Amino acid sequence: MEQELSQDVSFKPLTEWDKEPTVNDLKKDLQEATPDHQDQTQKIEEWLDNLNVTGSAKVNAPRGRSRIVPKLIRKQAEWRYAALSEPFLSTDDMFKAKPVTWADKEGALQSQTMLNSQFNFDIDKVKFVDEYVRTGVDEGTIICKVGWEFEEEEYIAPLFELVEDPNSAPLHQELDRLLQTVPAEYYASVPEELQDAHTAFQEDGIPYVPRQVPGKTVKKSRTLVNRPTVEVCDYRNVIIDPTCKGDIDKASFVIYSFETSMAELEKDPKYTNIDKINVNNSSPLAEPDHATENTTNFTFSDEARKKVLVHEYWGYWDIDGSGTVKPIVAAWVGNTMIRMEENPFPDQKPPFVVVQYLPKRRSIYGEPDGALLDDNQKVMGATLRGIIDIMGRSANGQMGMRKDALDAVNKRRWRNGENYEFNGNVDPRQGMYMHTFPEIPNSAMTMLQTMNMEAESLTGVKSYSQGVSGQALGDVAAGVRGALDAASKRELGILRRLSNGLCEIGRKILAMNAEFLDEQEVVRMTDEQFVVIQRDKLAGTYDIKLDIATAEEDDKKAQELAFMLQTMGNNMDPGMSQVILADIARLRKMPALAHKIANYQPQPDPMQQREQQLTVEKLQWEIEELRSKVNENNTDAQLNTAKAAKTQAETDKENLDFVEQESGVHQERELQKMGAQAQAQTEMKREEYRLKAVEDDRKELKKYLNQSAA
Repeated sequence: MEQELSQDVSFKPLTEWDKEPTVNDLKKDLQEATPDHQDQTQKIEEWLDNLNVTGSAKVNAPRGRSRIVPKLIRKQAEWRYAALSEPFLSTDDMFKAKPVTWADKEGALQSQTMLNSQFNFDIDKVKFVDEYVRTGVDEGTIICKVGWEFEEEEYIAPLFELVEDPNSAPLHQELDRLLQTVPAEYYASVPEELQDAHTAFQEDGIPYVPRQVPGKTVKKSRTLVNRPTVEVCDYRNVIIDPTCKGDIDKASFVIYSFETSMAELEKDPKYTNIDKINVNNSSPLAEPDHATENTTNFTFSDEARKKVLVHEYWGYWDIDGSGTVKPIVAAWVGNTMIRMEENPFPDQKPPFVVVQYLPKRRSIYGEPDGALLDDNQKVMGATLRGIIDIMGRSANGQMGMRKDALDAVNKRRWRNGENYEFNGNVDPRQGMYMHTFPEIPNSAMTMLQTMNMEAESLTGVKSYSQGVSGQALGDVAAGVRGALDAASKRELGILRRLSNGLCEIGRKILAMNAEFLDEQEVVRMTDEQFVVIQRDKLAGTYDIKLDIATAEEDDKKAQELAFMLQTMGNNMDPGMSQVILADIARLRKMPALAHKIANYQPQPDPMQQREQQLTVEKLQWEIEELRSKVNENNTDAQLNTAKAAKTQAETDKENLDFVEQESGVHQERELQKMGAQAQAQTEMKREEYRLKAVEDDRKELKKYLNQSAA
């Protein structure tokens, strides 16, 4: 009866799709993929047994014999952990976002700032990177699940209305200045109602002030949590499509099982049919293939806190019968479907990132170093147990004595540490024998050393004693350098695969940021600097990269830069020296010092600065003096030129007069002048005579007229 009810519940549609998959449909994929998943699980469990010397790695020796197993794989892994995690944790700006086009430049800068801030503050970066690296080193495969956590609460706030107030114009001008210069402080310190008033002022230009409406309130919601999440999954709880041929993007489905409680399911709005779940039959302990987090048999008595097992299906399904699959996500508990919707993430892909430590061709899973060192650890264990058995089974420290070496009285003295007498017929050097540890054969020590060297050459890990050497390449500097470079390159190759996985995680989070963040986010850069991130500017196409390097490479670069700085000496420009010093500090893992050096501005000596000012003024006055002398010289030159021109004119005139005197031109001109004067005088006399005749005629006419009138 209970099974029939579960089947009815599982077939109840949660969507309006034409072909909504049922729980049984999704469980078929789970059942078909389980055998391949179990094969890989057994391999990883064997690797972990060898790493931790548990399970199958333990030795069942007879009583009295050594059971020790050397932790060769664990030793190699411990040397790997810090070397692989430090490149990611040595800087605060782990991600670099580069724009693909020029239009994405501003968005790339804001996306980079937001992504680094989320990993520094929202995600426990140290814990995540350590678990990320250790999982890869121990298990060979890292499976990360990227998600988004959102939580908000409702609260009652006073109701405000906007009232026009011309006297508030200076206030809005100050708010506008604050918004333009320090936007982070504006959004953090200015009350919400005043921000609304300023927004209305910017839209219509009318100054408003908020005024509380008496006795009225409004229900509002505020965001408590809105951030990305990254989880390193247990390999036993993630089943990947075995036909994907090593590419997670080609997987048709990924099934993830996790534990939760009824209260948590009720709290999350994306789950439905919570009341139809059979809690007693959905316990994680009832599912043998799931790796439970509870190592004991403890269970809660109330249903609200009881743990239930949820299977989450991320894949592709033909939901409309068109023959084209679409990305979906479904979740079920037991036989009850509690979630069914299209993939809510922007990239429309399952939120899983798979990273291989040592990749295997056409396999989604990788291998750890332990897969290479299994035989070496077993051979070393057998050799070491033989050595311990040789030493442990010896009568070390015991002393044997011939029966006739001492009589009863002297034997008692010997035991008490007193002087004693020995029998004359027995040499005490031959009659007494001290047992010691037997000498270990050189072949055993050679075998241990050979296995150590073989393990180091397989993994490329350098030990603290001898480590990887260049003896195989010749006992010369070039051989040693070649061996060390090979080890560094191998470590760098592992780092690149790990960084590629983190880049893929960064791309997924960037896509989520453009969709799920608030319209404005205030990001703290330093203790005194805050940046406002606009969500609409995060959309774009960016190239995510991580700057990684091994300690050996950083040390080599730092030495080369130091040699360059030493070679140039005082001939180098101070600004260029500052750049090189900042790079050296960064490579030496001193980011604070690198920042100080890069932003250092030398403060000049006041006396030296005053001396420089006086020197500049002196040079200015000297230049002015030279200019005045040049002007004076130009004036003198012009005066001399004028005098020379006048002298030349006078000389030319004198020369012309001399020529005219000699040629008679002057006399001719004088004659012409005199003739002209005589002619003019004659004409003047004639005019005077004519005028006098006219005057006489006028007088005669006037006299005649007077007589006629009388």
